[in-house]
Amino acid sequence: MKDLTHGSVVKHILAMAPPIMAGMISIMICQLVDLYFVSGLGDAAVAGVAAAGNAGFLVNALLQVLGVGAVALIAHAVGRKDRPDANLIFNQAVALSVIFGLLTLVAGAALSRRYMRSVAADQATIEAGTTYLLWFMPALALEFVMQVIASALRATGIVRPAMLVRVLAVIINIALAPVLISGWGTGYALGVAGAGLASSIAVAIGVLMLLAYFRKVERYVAFNAAQWRPQPRHLKRILNVGLPAGGEFAMMFIFMAVVYYVLRDFGAAAQAGFGIGQRMLGLIQMPALAVALAAGPIAGQNVGAGNGARVRETFVKAALITTVVMIGFMLLAQLKPQFLLAGFSNDQETMAIAYLFLRIISLNMVAQGLIFTCSSMFQGLGNTKPVLVSSATRVFTYSLPAIWLSTRPGFRMEHVWYLSVAATTLQAALSLWLLHREFGKRVALPPREKAKEPVGDEPAAPLARELA
Repeated sequence: MKDLTHGSVVKHILAMAPPIMAGMISIMICQLVDLYFVSGLGDAAVAGVAAAGNAGFLVNALLQVLGVGAVALIAHAVGRKDRPDANLIFNQAVALSVIFGLLTLVAGAALSRRYMRSVAADQATIEAGTTYLLWFMPALALEFVMQVIASALRATGIVRPAMLVRVLAVIINIALAPVLISGWGTGYALGVAGAGLASSIAVAIGVLMLLAYFRKVERYVAFNAAQWRPQPRHLKRILNVGLPAGGEFAMMFIFMAVVYYVLRDFGAAAQAGFGIGQRMLGLIQMPALAVALAAGPIAGQNVGAGNGARVRETFVKAALITTVVMIGFMLLAQLKPQFLLAGFSNDQETMAIAYLFLRIISLNMVAQGLIFTCSSMFQGLGNTKPVLVSSATRVFTYSLPAIWLSTRPGFRMEHVWYLSVAATTLQAALSLWLLHREFGKRVALPPREKAKEPVGDEPAAPLARELA
């Protein structure tokens, strides 16, 4: 366990962010590798896999429910030096991970084809996406166990083991992808089914490795079968923090589904170009997201310790770092989009769309970095409802105008991206305002600032009591 209530906040962020980023980038690289090898099967296969991947936002919503709830509550317990509560929350989250994993398998089998029919441009895309989803669902189901273990480690300030496991799993996936998709060395190509199967095998091996590490090395929190029986009061604690954060990913699913819906009249090349550009955008945003995620446990432990000034400092430092990082990647996307997207498709129309998407959408990268930081701070504070409010605002300010514009004469693809930039900027402004308000309600002012308050004003309640 690492105590994040003392020492330099910047040093803690910079120490935790690289392993977090490596783990996330490894996941994104895995998805890009799938797209790279699937691209040889044609636009319908690329569009199908990309659209099917959007369904992962729904599963990520459940993953966030577990991950955010576990990180926030375990970090608070660590800050209070309350080890029994940290262990109880961890084991209750393990029980939830099993339930959510089973629900994912059942929903995937029942709804994959129906989902693809709602977003795909043609029958070939529907078949490709459905096949990929059915073989990819075991990977998504196993992610719940990995998420709970990684979240418990991150809440206690330990991020390197989960990163190493992620990287090893990705190496396995990369090795399996050409063998299973294209039939390298075997002569038996599974196509898009091979992409899903490669991911499922890699995640299964990753879960086994992380379990082995956790049982052998981790000491602050541990598996306890006696605590796996669901306890409503503690499950409610996890869900109260996690559900709004999960709702944020559900909003992203709606957002992405609307994009695919309004693009489908432009054909499979448009959806394929968007899918490639969106995956690459996610990759170049990972450094800023890693910084934001590193700030969450730091804020959470200091919330538990009642150190409001340090919570505020964590936000300021994280926001400055993410802004600098996002400006750098925005300039790269503006000046050299071909450098980022080279090699993903031989179709000129598909790649022209991907270049156009990345140039326009990168204009909102600074705003997106601030959204990441605010979201992580809300998680650390243990109140994620404002995150859901800001995400829902983005969905509604984008979706309704986008659908309306798609019915108008002269509708062009660029309108989709510019509208997204505007909606994201609005969300960033709302997130900053909501966090400022939350700090005013929940984070106690430093003593010298309290002394300046007018007589009669009620001082802010101490953090630990306010968030209990």
